[in-house]
Amino acid sequence: MASVIGLPVLATEYAVVRDHDGMGQYGGLIYTALALYALAWGLPHRLSLRLPRILAAGAALLITLFPVGFLVLLAAMVSA
Repeated sequence: MASVIGLPVLATEYAVVRDHDGMGQYGGLIYTALALYALAWGLPHRLSLRLPRILAAGAALLITLFPVGFLVLLAAMVSA
């Protein structure tokens, strides 16, 4: 479920960052989130590995949505 929400946002962030002067330090966050999503998808679907899969997907979702949430909060503060 986390990848359904996070992958489109991650793809959009990747496209925007690539269009504006390369990756820089922010690129590490994008690649880390992508690696965590790949780990969550790559782990076997056994009951014993459910918690690591959930943790990897949840961490990737947090890493993906943090910059977007920060920008929304900043826009709300500036407009008020």
